[in-house]
Amino acid sequence: MDSASGAGASDPNSGEGPSATGSAPAAEGSSPLPPSRYESQKRRDWNTFLQYLKNHKPPLALSRCSGAHVIEFLKYLDQFGKTKVHISGCPYFGHPNPPSPCACPLKQAWGSLDALIGRLRAAFEENGGRPDSNPFGARPVRIYLREVREGQAKARGIPYEKKKRKRHTVTATTSVVAASAAQENVPAKAIQGGDAGGSGEGSGSGVAQTTTTTTTTTV
Repeated sequence: MDSASGAGASDPNSGEGPSATGSAPAAEGSSPLPPSRYESQKRRDWNTFLQYLKNHKPPLALSRCSGAHVIEFLKYLDQFGKTKVHISGCPYFGHPNPPSPCACPLKQAWGSLDALIGRLRAAFEENGGRPDSNPFGARPVRIYLREVREGQAKARGIPYEKKKRKRHTVTATTSVVAASAAQENVPAKAIQGGDAGGSGEGSGSGVAQTTTTTTTTTV
């Protein structure tokens, strides 16, 4: 399909991460709190995508939009990119810090595209779309983003590594010594130290119990 040329796309590189919005009610007579930077960026991205569909040839309705159209939109945004992605024939292919400029194209960075899809996926459902028909969460889109990530990692020499989950193990040990020294007239030291020379009456008078609790938390 022909992509639109006048969508007026905003640069996904300017997107910010999620930030909390104020939930406290505004004071009487004061203006409502402005939207967060994340919400503002999400609204701009959504309007840009709708404009892209409108300028599409032929125009495309949102209800007919599929994962293939989303991928087409992401490729269209590459013309606004600011990230140098070396081609395979470039002498700087795989070099994270090339010593001089080259003629390789500028594209959208994988991280910017990934964040953009996250915002558009949320905006689609906030505007009445059903989660099971969300084109931004389609499998082809996920595959395309993975290919972009791997391709840019090789071309730029900057691997994108997934954060490893850390496992924290907390072990708490509680020891309880119950002694009946008062009833059997056996010193407490004999109970805690396990006095082997004690009389038959005192050998069974102390009970030592140890309870161990292990908690594993995955972050």
